[in-house]
Amino acid sequence: MERNEILKKVEEVFREELELDDLELTDETTADDVEEWDSLSHVQLVVSLEKAFGIKFTSREILSWENIGDLIDCIGKKL
Repeated sequence: MERNEILKKVEEVFREELELDDLELTDETTADDVEEWDSLSHVQLVVSLEKAFGIKFTSREILSWENIGDLIDCIGKKL
């Protein structure tokens, strides 16, 4: 799966979980940029992303993400 395909799928998960139909993500997007993205929704997003991609993240991986780009890179390595 190519990087832009991963971003598109991640964006779909975020839109559904955060109930933001017009949300657009970039590599630089962080939780500070999205009001609805708080600690509780972060856990829900991680679980939904694991289901959507059929992968599991370690705690270390999750804590290493500083932005969407880091998340996408992590997913790409697992696929």
